[in-house]
Parts: sequence; structure tokens; C-alpha cells
Amino acid sequence: MTQNESYVVTIDGPGGSGKGSLALRLARHLGFHLLDSGAIYRLAALKALREDADLNDEKSVVDSLSDFNIRFEEGDELSIPYLDDEDVSSQIRLESTADAASVIAVYPGVRLRLLDRQRQCFQSPGLVADGRDMGTVVFPKARIKFFLYASPEVRAQRRHKQLISMGISVNIAQLESEISERDQRDRDRSESPLVPSSDALVVDSSLLDLDQVTELMISHIEEVIQ
Repeated sequence: MTQNESYVVTIDGPGGSGKGSLALRLARHLGFHLLDSGAIYRLAALKALREDADLNDEKSVVDSLSDFNIRFEEGDELSIPYLDDEDVSSQIRLESTADAASVIAVYPGVRLRLLDRQRQCFQSPGLVADGRDMGTVVFPKARIKFFLYASPEVRAQRRHKQLISMGISVNIAQLESEISERDQRDRDRSESPLVPSSDALVVDSSLLDLDQVTELMISHIEEVIQ
């Protein structure tokens, strides 16, 4: 790769572990750019759904992404995703979109199409990349890597609170079941499974709040770059 990956910080982990808010905090603290790869996959899933693609057919999904026009704008808490110039923040947070993203993410053709787009997000002075395979596949030579996780129960509670705040009603037990199923699917896929990079610092955020995890990670970053 041409970019200097010494200035890439990767944060991998399952959905609902707090990666998005944490990545934004770290990016602002470091003065780096931000890549929310999970949002890119959800945008791809939303595009496929809007194009009536057959999610069980890889070619149908890949074809639906031939005209994939997306961008991100910085918001107060999270980056704001746009698909075809439309703010789709609420749509990509729906569980139906998350499930569709998990389904299409197993396809090598989809992952290949989105790989270069993710790598192109690197800009000087650096990048904080949030996803599931940032440290293992997208930026394998990144100097600083984290793997963030939390129990399915805790993540279900967090997602339930987030959806309620958006005016979306959901059953928390069903939410936990869907999260566990998605985790299993992500771990078992043959292409870029959800696993920590061997050189990543693994952080369990189940009993830690956002401030505590942020402090822990900033401390680690400062130790590495000294």
C-alpha cells in the first residue's frame, strides 16, 4: 500500500460494543480522519435492498452496487451517512439493515468492491478505522490496533437504548437473540471472519463506560507513539 499505515489506528469488534462513538472520540483527540466501515456495509445493504437485489445471490448484490454513491459528514456524536445524497442515519441503524449487512458481508465480491473504498479513506495526518476486519485485512500493517467487545446482553441493552432514543420500538430479548446470531455469522464466515488481530489490544467494555474506554485507549496510543 502507498499510505503510511503507522498513522492508522484500527478498532475492530462486534456491533454494539461502542466502536463508533469511541472511534469518533479518538479521531478528534488525535486530529485524525474517521472510517466507519460498518456504516459502509450497512449502506451497501441498504442500497441492495432499495435496488430489490436478492440478498441470497452474490451477483445480484454486487450488481446493485455498480452505482454506489456514498459520503459521510461529521456530526456531534457520530458521522452522518449519506446514500445518493440522502441522510440515511436512521435507516442504517435499523436491525433489518444490520441483518442484511451481515448477510452480504460474507460475499467475497462485496468485500472486494468495498475494500479499496475503505483504504481510500486514509488521509494525512492519519485515520481511525472502525470495523470488523480493519486490523486483520484492510490495514494489516497498522501500528495501533484494538479489538473491542462486550457481552451480547450489554450490547442488546445499549442498542435498545439507542433505538428507543430514535423512536424505534424493539423487544430487547429479540434484540439480544439477533445480536448473538449475527456474532456467530460474522465469526464463522470464510471471508474476513470477526477475530482479533494477533497484535491487537483486546478490551472488554462490558463494565466500562465510554470515558473509561477512551482513557484506556488514549493511554495505550501514547505509550506506542512515544
